[in-house]
This record gives sequence, C-alpha cells and structure tokens, in this order.
Amino acid sequence: MKNTNGIGKHPQVYLVGGGIASLAAAAYFIRDGEIPADQITIFEEMNIAGGSLDGGGTPENGYVLRGGRMLNFSYHCTYDLFSFIPSLTDPDVTVLEEIKAFNKKIKTHAGARVVEGGRIIDVSSMGFSNKDRLDLMEMMAVTEGYLGARRIDEWFEPAFFKTNFWFMWDTMFAFQPWHSAVEFKRYLRRFLHEFSRINTLAGIDRTPYNQFDSMAKPLIRWLKKRGVRFEMGVQVTGLDFRDEDEKKAVERIHYIQNQQELEISITSRDLVLVTIGSMTADSSLGTMHSPPKLITDKEDSSWRLWEQIAQHSSEFGRPFVFDNRVDESKWESFTVTCQGTQFFDLMEGFSGNPAGTGALVTFKDSTWLMSIVLAYQPHFIGQPEEVTVFWGYGLYPDQVGNFVPKKMADCSGAEIMTELLSHLRFDHAKEQIINTCNCIPCMLPYITSEFLTRSKGDRPEVLPDDSVNLAFIGQFAEVPDDTVFTVEYSVRTAQTAVYKLLKLDKEPVPMYHGGHHAEVLFDAMKTMLT
Repeated sequence: MKNTNGIGKHPQVYLVGGGIASLAAAAYFIRDGEIPADQITIFEEMNIAGGSLDGGGTPENGYVLRGGRMLNFSYHCTYDLFSFIPSLTDPDVTVLEEIKAFNKKIKTHAGARVVEGGRIIDVSSMGFSNKDRLDLMEMMAVTEGYLGARRIDEWFEPAFFKTNFWFMWDTMFAFQPWHSAVEFKRYLRRFLHEFSRINTLAGIDRTPYNQFDSMAKPLIRWLKKRGVRFEMGVQVTGLDFRDEDEKKAVERIHYIQNQQELEISITSRDLVLVTIGSMTADSSLGTMHSPPKLITDKEDSSWRLWEQIAQHSSEFGRPFVFDNRVDESKWESFTVTCQGTQFFDLMEGFSGNPAGTGALVTFKDSTWLMSIVLAYQPHFIGQPEEVTVFWGYGLYPDQVGNFVPKKMADCSGAEIMTELLSHLRFDHAKEQIINTCNCIPCMLPYITSEFLTRSKGDRPEVLPDDSVNLAFIGQFAEVPDDTVFTVEYSVRTAQTAVYKLLKLDKEPVPMYHGGHHAEVLFDAMKTMLT
C-alpha cells in the first residue's frame, strides 16, 4: 500500500513509550505503511519494553505480574495484529493461531466465580430488581452526552451494588461505583455478548503463558529482527512545537539518556506518536515481609510529559483529570510463587477447576473485595515444573481486612496470604502454604485512572485537528465507543494513528457490536430477567 500523504515515502517515525500501543504502531507502520523498520525509533524509560503488558521474575525470587488481562474474540484489532506475528515457540505458527489452539484445548468455565463465607455461592441469577433492569436498559440507550461526567452510583440505586451482577462485573473489569458512567455504558454495550456467561467467564480467551511472554516478547522480537531501533532507559521530558498553517507541528523532542540532556530536531515530514499517561506508572512492589509504597509524586515521566504537551494546545487533553485523583484510581495486586502444588490442589478440590479453567474467584464478603485467578501452568517460560504461580488483587486497599486487622495497603505478602487462606477456610494448610510461597504485593496508584469521570476533551483525539505530525496513542487517547483498560483499546489507537498520519486508504478493523445480533440481544435480555 502506497503512502499518499505528500510527506515522502520514508519519514522518520518516533514512538514515545514502549508499551503495546507503540509496539503495535511500529508493526503497522512496517506492514501497512511500508515504512523501513530502521527509520522507526521507540523511546522507553524502563530497560524493558512491553509497558503495562508485563511479567517477569524468577522461581527463586518470585514472579511478578502487575495486572491481569482478559482477551476476547471481539478484540478484532488485537487479533489482527497477532495474525502476522510468529510465536516464540514455532515460527510457522502465528501468535493468534497459538492462542486459538490453546483455548480450544484449555476451556474456561468457572466453578467458583463468587465465594462468600468460605462457600461457593450460586450466581446464575443476576439478582436484579425491576428498577435495576430499567436503569441498565436506559443507560445503554441514552447518549454519552446525556450521561456527561456522572458517576456510576449517580445512575443506579444503592441496591444495585449488592447484586450478583455487580460483584461479577466490577471484579471482571475493575469498576468502582465512583467511576465514569460513560465508561460503564461503553462496557455494557461492548461486552453485551458476555452477559449470558458472566457467571462462568466461558467467553474469555487466555494466552498459553502470561501476556508478556505470549504477546509482547514475540512482537518485540519481530520488530527488532526487522530493524526497529529500541532506545531504552530514555526519559522523554518534552516536545517543542512551531506553528504551521495554523496548526501545531512538533519540531523538537527533549530527552534524558545516560544522565545527559539531549534533543532531536523534527521536520514536518517526520512523525511523532506519544503514549500519554500510564496506568502502571509509579507502581511499587512489596515483599513477603513488607508492604508496597504508595507513590504519588509522578516519579515516572509519562504523566509529566503529557502535562508538558497539554500546555501547547487545548486539543491535547487534560491530564490533571486523570493523574490527580489517586484515591479514586488505585488498587493493589499480588503475585504468588508457590513451591509445590499444594495450594493449586486445594483450589481444584474446592472449585472443581483445574488451573487455567476457572477464571476469577471473587470473595464477596472480603472488605478488600479480593479476587484471585489460577492460570494454566507453567505461566512463565522457563518456570520449573515444581513451581506454581497465581495472581490476585483487591479493589479496596484502604479497607481493614476481615481476618488481618490492617489495611491491605499496609500488609506484607505473608499477611495478604493469611487473609486469602482464611477466606478460603484453608486453615489446616495455612502455615505450610505461607512458609513455601512468596507473595509479592504491588501498589498501583493510577491503575483505573482511565475509568475516572471525565468530560469531552479531557482525552485528546488520536490525531487532533490542531496537529500536523503528532498523534496520541494508548489508554488516554479518545476512541469513540471502544473500552479503555483493554489491550484492544491500545492496539486500536495504534492502527488509527498509523492510518491517519500516513493518510492511507485504510480504516482500523471494525469493532464488534453484539447489539447488532439478535441472538446476543435475546441471551442478554434472558440473563437480565433471571
């Protein structure tokens, strides 16, 4: 496909941030834009690419996953991207083919989706009142402009937040009652097809390993093999602009590398794509014996960079809407590395689910609103057979535990395990499990900042009208109708940015709309009435 934007066939491309949005953009610049890979540069502040799509560690020191990610057949952009990226294990098989084969073999059907009082509860009924049903249907029908900057709890009655639906939906997607009603509406419409199986999560796709090993690594390898330049340990501190035809054109990138302040001059034919904001910025790890710290002074440069850029145009968004409300956006995750299979064996006996088939287990009566998920093992490439790894999180880290009289945020890994095992009533095995595991807690101050209440213009367009050669990608750029807090959203912003900047005769892969299918509507309505 030819480049017809009049800036020449081979501009220099600079991508700020090494997360999935930049990695995807680089791939589409190469495949669809025919940009030579050696003219694409990715700047990343950390020493490893992948951004929030991360995962790492060792069996000796413990593995760490800051977040857990859901995939779904409706992720058309994500699956398009990985349809041409070879897997790490077999170059003749794509990542997408590998994912499909894995999910054909390992099927999700949760037997213990919600637990209360140490017992699995029946959540086949959503628990709605007629008022809840009417409120849900009305929310899906009204415009986003009508909802405006309202919170979810300004739309629904208090009883709605005690329903089985809410406990499953909010832990599946990490919603809080004070989050944006607009984002909640988008999720209702985007995942309407999941209503009928929300109690089993049977529609979830998983990767053979954690998403860093299964998705980020093969993509990074593909880009490097073609010659994309990765500049690691680089902190981009600002962009300079000049006026050009009553628009803003990036003319300089300022950055720090190896403690040196450097800059790059940018011409109008060059392209700059910035991943603005970060859901995992300033994350902090604890240990089995100490809690993580809560960092709120923006040590990570991603938010400060967006703040600097936003000063140049009202069309470049309002980062303060998302980065100054940590109490509304934080929660805490934890990754547990076990020596042996005792915990996994107990969970299989409790839930009936072998590891990898059970999805989230949510503890309804947990003051932390804690959930865990046991992935298929091994979850990391190179993970020893005798080692097992699982992940969990708590939506309310400032609440005092039911069994440990401390806030989750103040708990060590050992105390988090004590709380978890007490909820499961695994008292007989508590001491042995804690003595043979390594629970690493992780505080995430901005993890759901993209869900915060917002107004039109707070998130900038992927390609603002005011911009000549700058695009915004990632979770805080605006894509109509699609849902943030997903890999799909980042990849869609990448596709959109590449096609618009290069003015290609090509559109992002169309979004899946379950509401356009009669059987989806019928199943969703039937579920709402149960």
